Amino acid sequence: MTQDFSDGHLTHVTHPLVQHKLTLMRRKDTSTAGFRQLLREISQLLAYEITRGLPMTTERIDTPLQPMDAPVLDGKKLVLVSILRAGNGLLDGILELVPSARVGFVGLYRDEETLKPVQYYFKVPQALEDRMVIAVDPMLATGNSSVAAIDLLKQAGATNIRFLCLLAAPEGIARMKEAHPDVQIVTAAVDERLNEQGYIVPGLGDAGDRMFGTK
Repeated sequence: MTQDFSDGHLTHVTHPLVQHKLTLMRRKDTSTAGFRQLLREISQLLAYEITRGLPMTTERIDTPLQPMDAPVLDGKKLVLVSILRAGNGLLDGILELVPSARVGFVGLYRDEETLKPVQYYFKVPQALEDRMVIAVDPMLATGNSSVAAIDLLKQAGATNIRFLCLLAAPEGIARMKEAHPDVQIVTAAVDERLNEQGYIVPGLGDAGDRMFGTK
């Protein structure tokens, strides 16, 4: 199940399996290993939604019974871009479904004083203008890092971009819509708000720390 908002900018995936796994991830006593596995599983479920609309064509094949014109993906392979470091948790799961995808990385960290993104790494495949690009990051909080990442991808030539996250705050959704109204957001949850430190509430804590056991 999905909930499409009227302007098409945001898709909230309400499928029962997605929501159940997200609840398990939110629990503060979920182990690092459990969190990592759940993130991989939920990323695959969300990948089905965000890859809707991939261009298709047909090719002639032989089944055991007879030839047929069968549907296959068309065009250049899509690009997955992980917004480091937490984006890697979503990236790994999606790559299991789309192992031929090209992969890029955007290294950004949030200055805890200003809440502004600071870039430290950027490496993406060539010919982004000819490919669908899916940027992945578990959290859309203030939206500053996500907007900065999309800015960089557009500067590198990307024109067909989608953004995948687990949790989104209303503030981050509004920031992304203002800066990049052409980028569809797919998320598993729209939470209440940001707190004074810029974290999503109720949220699930720092996704990177919980994934890698660094806190």
